[in-house]
Amino acid sequence: MEKYIKAISDGYYGYWNYLINEILNPSWHNYFYWLVGASLVIWLMEIVFPWRKNQALIREHFWLDIFYLFWNYFLFALVAYNALSMVAVEAFNDFLGLFGITNIVAIKVDQLPHWVQLLIIFVVRDFMQWSIHCMYHHVGWMWEFHKVHHSTREMGFAALLRYHWMENVIYRTLEYIPLAMIGFGITDFFIVHIFTLVLGQLGHANLYIPLGPFRYVINGPQMHLWHHARELPESHPHGFNYGISLSLWDFLFRTNYWPSDDENLPVGLPDEEKFPEDFVGQTLVPFKRIFAKGTKKTSEENPTGSLPNQPIN
Repeated sequence: MEKYIKAISDGYYGYWNYLINEILNPSWHNYFYWLVGASLVIWLMEIVFPWRKNQALIREHFWLDIFYLFWNYFLFALVAYNALSMVAVEAFNDFLGLFGITNIVAIKVDQLPHWVQLLIIFVVRDFMQWSIHCMYHHVGWMWEFHKVHHSTREMGFAALLRYHWMENVIYRTLEYIPLAMIGFGITDFFIVHIFTLVLGQLGHANLYIPLGPFRYVINGPQMHLWHHARELPESHPHGFNYGISLSLWDFLFRTNYWPSDDENLPVGLPDEEKFPEDFVGQTLVPFKRIFAKGTKKTSEENPTGSLPNQPIN
């Protein structure tokens, strides 16, 4: 237990020092300023070359999405995620130790050329994210959290950043084992993460980016806009175009749907679904709905309120 308490303490202390250092010391390896800088550049591109020319420069809920930027990428890690993830890693390693496993690295990529290492990490991570994204749209309780991301009614670069903090937990948990099995360095992961972040922001941006034949490989704003469509076709009741950075997976597994380049396509949740428009409400409503569904299911399975398998008098 002392080891886990130390992991929590080290997590808070270490991340606080890391965040302060990021803010006070700009550099080429500084994640904070890469995120802020990329966001400003893409926003400027939206202002100068807007695809939807009638969309306001400060679109609906723009500042809420900017808050999500700092919350999801920095503050949430400080509040809970970093410390708890360190505990989870310690617990997972202890579990493996019960079976005599001390190292789960299965593929040593550090002997390969650097560009090959980056490509492998990028492709493996993107496929994992595509798979998890599919789950978000098909698993009921996951969809309740993912609705936060789909609640935006006007698309822009910062729409990428609006998502429930539980998505961070789920993504990182399910990604951990496959990525841990590849022997990659933290610098390599930083490069891949920044690259995918920029692609993700471009995919949500109010920009027209003609990709030509690369549309079958790289996800762009024209294809991804359809992923956020307010009304889904009967052929795809759970959604489509799940690609994060790459569209390749959707074309390979036939989850693609891109009938036209319609910049005025209505996006968001269906009109009949009322969804909170503030951060606190969006944070709490998924838990409320999941709990309500669980309570309703239990009530339907056991309408009398008696204990299961007990005789009813």
